[in-house]
Amino acid sequence: MLDRRLIQNFDWVLLLLLLFMAGISIFNLYSATYPIRDLGGFEIFTRQIYWFLIGFTVFFLMTTFNYYVLERLAYPAYFFTVALLILVLIVGKVMSGSQRWLSLGPISFQPSELAKIAIVLVLAKFFSERGDNKEYRLRDLWQPFMLTAIPCFLILKEPDLGTALFLGVISISVVLIAKVYWKSLVIFVGSFFLATPLIWFGLKKYQQRRVLSFLSPDMDPLGAGYHVNQSKIAIGSGQFWGKGFLKGTQTRLHFLPEQHTDFVFSVLAEEWGLVGSTVLLLIYLFIILWGLNIAKSSKDRFGSIVAVGIVTIVFWQVVINVGMVTGLLPVVGIPLLLFSYGGSSLISTMAAMGILMNISMRRFMFQ
Repeated sequence: MLDRRLIQNFDWVLLLLLLFMAGISIFNLYSATYPIRDLGGFEIFTRQIYWFLIGFTVFFLMTTFNYYVLERLAYPAYFFTVALLILVLIVGKVMSGSQRWLSLGPISFQPSELAKIAIVLVLAKFFSERGDNKEYRLRDLWQPFMLTAIPCFLILKEPDLGTALFLGVISISVVLIAKVYWKSLVIFVGSFFLATPLIWFGLKKYQQRRVLSFLSPDMDPLGAGYHVNQSKIAIGSGQFWGKGFLKGTQTRLHFLPEQHTDFVFSVLAEEWGLVGSTVLLLIYLFIILWGLNIAKSSKDRFGSIVAVGIVTIVFWQVVINVGMVTGLLPVVGIPLLLFSYGGSSLISTMAAMGILMNISMRRFMFQ
């Protein structure tokens, strides 16, 4: 039986933000898939509605138990995720040249999406066990480094450079929450930048072309630079008010690639202009600020770090995707969470939002 205080502390603001986001997402996805409705577009649209229903079910399930359970399960969940990532490399389904999916009958999912939550939980467990007052030096961070490096390496082997880098960014952000000795932080960040030239030689040819097209989109306008150029045309043509629902020419005429997944923001920008784009980004901003408020009000260090970690996932995924489709960042295949089509991303994000709701509902409790 649910504690009466849990019902009283139900976070209606977070739920309403998610419902509002779901409504805009479904509305926009209908437009993105409308030009290809006879080629499976309607099936994509209806499938996303089912994913949202499953996602909200997972969201509510994540609020039914005390989140302290997640602290006890952090390491088992992490190693289970690593096992799934290894399994992907052995029996994973190959799509578009990448081996990223595991199939369970008719359903395929990406374990790399689970890795985002798993890394937040395990790092929160690591730092919460060591108390609030410890100041970490570089030698103290070898374990968080290894916990991050293992899934990153496995995801790189798929290959999925974007998600691997994204996982690293999440981990660095969580580490920064802890009290890291400033000299250690300078060495850590400096080492990363010094290693950047070495990373270039480890990239595959198509990944190098993406970076080069980012630096000079006009170098190969019909090849590696095509995606970004068409996306920028769509966004720019939307101007202030947009062209209107179902009236985006880049979408209707199939110039915009991946218009229901990685470049779905461009569809919104073309049809609803600067006004619609600003509204969407403000919703993300409200979710981020509300998540930080939940982290601040949490009564324990584990809950606080997990909440900030989830906010970090939202923040960086929005920044990277919007930066990618506007040409400010290289194309790395990071979807816009809660907005792009995709079951794995949507359900894992809703699970993370459920954990955030769980922390908010139990902010009055002490361990």
